[in-house]
Amino acid sequence: MFSQFNVAKLGLAVAAIILVGVSWISLRYPETNRQGAENPKVDKLKLQPGFKAEHIYSPSENKQGSWVSMTFDDKGRMITSDQYGGLFRITIPAIGSGSTQPSIEKLVISKDTSIGMGYAQGLLYAFNSLYVMVNNRPNKQFPKTSGLYRLQDTDGDDQFDKVSMLKELKGEGEHGPHSVVLSPDKKSIYVISGNHTDVPPMDAYRLPSNWKEDNLFPLIKDPRGHANDRMAPGGWVANIDPEGKRWELIGAGFRNAFDVAFNEAGDMFTYDSDMEWDFGLPWYRPTRICHVTSGAEFGWRTGNSKWLPGNPDNLPALLNIGQGSPTNVLYGQNAKFPQKYRQSLFAFDWSFGIIYSIHLKPKGSTYEGEREEFISGSPLPLTDGAIGPDGALYFLTGGRRLESDLYRVYYAGTESTTPPTPVLTAEHNLRTSLEKYHGEPNAAAIAAAWPNLNHSDRFIRYAARIAVEHQPVAQWQEKALVETDPQRSIQAIVALARQGSADVKSKAINSLLKINFSQLPESQQFDLLRAFELIFLRMGAPEAADKDKIVAYLNPKYPAKTALLNRGLSKVLIYLEAPNVVNKTLALMDLKDEPGSKNLDLEPATASSDLILRNPQYGMDIAKMLAKVPPLQQTYYAVMLSREDAGWTPELRTKYFSWFGNAFKYEGGRSYVGFIDRARKLALNHVPKDQFDKFNKLSGADILTSSGNDIVKTDYSPKGPGRRWMLDRAVAIVDSMGALKTMPNFDTGKKIYSAILCSSCHSMQGSGGDIGPDLTQLGTRFSNKDILEAIIEPSKTVSDQYASSIFYLKNGQSVVGRLVNEDKVNYSISQNPFAPDQLRKIPKKDVTSKRYSQESIMYPGLINSLNPNELADLMAYLKSGGKQDSEIYKSTQGTSKGK
Repeated sequence: MFSQFNVAKLGLAVAAIILVGVSWISLRYPETNRQGAENPKVDKLKLQPGFKAEHIYSPSENKQGSWVSMTFDDKGRMITSDQYGGLFRITIPAIGSGSTQPSIEKLVISKDTSIGMGYAQGLLYAFNSLYVMVNNRPNKQFPKTSGLYRLQDTDGDDQFDKVSMLKELKGEGEHGPHSVVLSPDKKSIYVISGNHTDVPPMDAYRLPSNWKEDNLFPLIKDPRGHANDRMAPGGWVANIDPEGKRWELIGAGFRNAFDVAFNEAGDMFTYDSDMEWDFGLPWYRPTRICHVTSGAEFGWRTGNSKWLPGNPDNLPALLNIGQGSPTNVLYGQNAKFPQKYRQSLFAFDWSFGIIYSIHLKPKGSTYEGEREEFISGSPLPLTDGAIGPDGALYFLTGGRRLESDLYRVYYAGTESTTPPTPVLTAEHNLRTSLEKYHGEPNAAAIAAAWPNLNHSDRFIRYAARIAVEHQPVAQWQEKALVETDPQRSIQAIVALARQGSADVKSKAINSLLKINFSQLPESQQFDLLRAFELIFLRMGAPEAADKDKIVAYLNPKYPAKTALLNRGLSKVLIYLEAPNVVNKTLALMDLKDEPGSKNLDLEPATASSDLILRNPQYGMDIAKMLAKVPPLQQTYYAVMLSREDAGWTPELRTKYFSWFGNAFKYEGGRSYVGFIDRARKLALNHVPKDQFDKFNKLSGADILTSSGNDIVKTDYSPKGPGRRWMLDRAVAIVDSMGALKTMPNFDTGKKIYSAILCSSCHSMQGSGGDIGPDLTQLGTRFSNKDILEAIIEPSKTVSDQYASSIFYLKNGQSVVGRLVNEDKVNYSISQNPFAPDQLRKIPKKDVTSKRYSQESIMYPGLINSLNPNELADLMAYLKSGGKQDSEIYKSTQGTSKGK
């Protein structure tokens, strides 16, 4: 359901970076357990001033599953769904009633199966009906397929007795069908689905339906197989009537946006996800807030083919958030909150437990957004939320069968909660007037849209081009070919490349060649390069004469002064095999920090380092990457050159393939190594056969596994098979070590200790790190149960001495890190366990308060990759204090229930 962080590989080797530093040291200070005395589930929440939170209910504690979706019915009751179970209806006491104990009713829709209806990732009560977006692979417990269902009460007994499938959808799982939302005019419904859900046949398409992958970049699909069969257009949003008879596609190109929300002007927004396996690669795109206008395309494509935000045939994000796992968005218009929150979009991040308040401010025909941390907690796996009839914010936590809770947050301060007044700019009105031509041909469309192809507002230009594309090509083809305004010409040729026929390819090329490239601003230069790319992709490779003209036109401009233009120029010129393109591109690969690299519209608003310690289970991948950040632009050029066949000298090849060997020294997401290897192999296809072995070895073949997805591990690796160790079972194994097939082995225990990086943080017998405590005397102080409990449940007791601190700032944000030092002016904190010496300074004048985090920064379940014998070997080594002559290796009696 949520973002697919690689939990498995974090298990032993990564999480152990903190090992007993946080947990085992706390055994010396059991009195410092920082669980909230009154209600720890509320105490862990960070709220804005004036707001109060209430914990309403824990469905998981009552064996009612993990709730992931909610809606309110016409009587003010909440209806929710278990991710893998049924529907529940909840009556919640009013704010200030003196009670928060709700009344829970399980809805029984049908007696034919154990679950009559459920498995819903989207719920909406509207039109006297309950709409249920089922996300399910049929099973014995719940045989219904994914799709949109309508439940009705036909006999007035306050129970749903009629179930109608409005449309079956092909897709299930975490990227399957998601939310159902009422339209702003309350006359229709919007649905949204992730990129593993096929677009069903539609009755109308605001985004023209001839979508393609549209990328000259050499295609490399995810090396580990994720979404490899999922092609354009990715995730999508559609509008339907209440009966589900007419479906209209509104926009697409999302990865896995879960929800949409509308502001008071009727504009739609969503919060799309990233692909965390792509960390450290040039096509990685942060989670982002998107303004979803009519006919919107946001450029998700499989593998490394995701489009740059600058592409004119897609729209940019309103705001890049950063790493995370989006699950829900809602707008605060109906909340009884201060006005700035009533004009805010609330975006839920499951992974790091943050509800962002995105303060929207009109900017031309769209908006600009500023993010604020509205609510946060650790852990706080947010799944869904809604503004209740009482004006409070209700939200759920859970998903993936995690502990699930229902909360209510309301405003009790003194600021005015008067509803805001919508402000519509002239540009907004122009954009929406153009969007009326998105659909059926209209005789007035060209006259209205064409003049706006060169509008200074990008969203208006986009709306105008989509309006043109919906008209018969014969009506505007010649107009496009003879247009003299540079920007209008570029946009018109983009439209023609997407909708026209190949027989005008040469004319389209020559239209672009008439434009004075040097006199264009950077954004229009990049648009022009994209127009060439679309011609090649949609209409075919240029003829020899046209190819020579394009090379003569663009080659003198390469390299350019910015990373954005160099991406566009390298893509086109390498495709065309322009003279000297290889050595020009390799020269760019020598630059460590290419000018303009931060102007690619991929910079996140939330610093990656701020997320690491909020959830170590997911943050450690980020920590590893930040310690050895790959060179993004170099990687882009290296992959682009992998398609080049001509222009190589022995010296250039040596330089190029040496780069790959070095690239494997950097850290990225789970697929980083595999992507680099696939690009390496594409490049090797262009090497003469008698030189293959040389360049194969030079580029790092010997250090890779047979799959090419991982670096060969030269040190000991746990053999497993692992398991999800529970405390009682782990204690029983260690307490009865003599019953195992072999005696504890000192050398194996020492190898496991090193393999999981304990020595990087802890000293034993005078050697090792000093981030955590010395472990030499561990076995003399604590029992097997004490030690294993600290490993398996590290957050149960957290020592203040090694806990993270949460710093709350005046700007509404919070920063998490381990306080290392402070002076009169600053706090100095360490946020990355893999780079503990990298310190961030926080001015004390910006801090309103600070407290210790209640969550350990050690990943729970550290021993889950070990088999029983390996667990015994590790425990024996730890208890021996690193002494091979310890009694523990002479007799199993030393591992009994005591010490």
